[in-house]
Amino acid sequence: MDQFQGLVDVMERLLAPQGCPWDREQTPQTLRAYVLEEAYEVVDAIDRGDPEDLQEELGDLMLQVVFLSALARREGWFDVQDVAEGISSKLIRRHPHVFGDAPRAGDGAQALSSWEAVKAEERKDSGRKPGAGVLDGVPRAMPALLRATRVVEKAQAVGVQPETPAIPGWDALQEQLPSQQIGNLLFALAAWSAGQGVDPEAALRESIDRFSDDVSAAENKADPTP
Repeated sequence: MDQFQGLVDVMERLLAPQGCPWDREQTPQTLRAYVLEEAYEVVDAIDRGDPEDLQEELGDLMLQVVFLSALARREGWFDVQDVAEGISSKLIRRHPHVFGDAPRAGDGAQALSSWEAVKAEERKDSGRKPGAGVLDGVPRAMPALLRATRVVEKAQAVGVQPETPAIPGWDALQEQLPSQQIGNLLFALAAWSAGQGVDPEAALRESIDRFSDDVSAAENKADPTP
């Protein structure tokens, strides 16, 4: 914790009147691109299995959290302590099988289902307006394939499955295609889409939006409370 407080102190010095002019000019909007860039660099270090780079990139990502929190403190919104307290409280609330008296989760799927159930209760208690519901936490700005994966995971956690595409031979393809070839299939689909003049990213986003609407409609039908 001493090291973390040291980072917070360094950031405060940079934002002080006699600190760094560039840092003092930044806003949450100007830091948006850096947050994305640092997150991708963390993922890249993970993919390369490089512990030293991972440590460095996690530090760069941590800087963005501290930087944004310091800017928020200047606006009177919150500070980094509020951020840490908020996520700690959330972890405790959403793990009643660890920190509470709920039955212990037998596997990861049960733990995820418990997380989503607690999250749904929090949403009701907060009086938030109806929306995408269980999919609220999936950022629309995510790359389409990653967003599709998260949307499906969250939907399946509450018992909603995507429809099987009406493509001739789809069932046979699923049975015969080795899992190691899925990457090749996705690449082939992207190449074919480009050849057809279709942006595969945009096409996938449209499909995700349709599925998200279906999930939202199913949730609202199950809980019609305004």
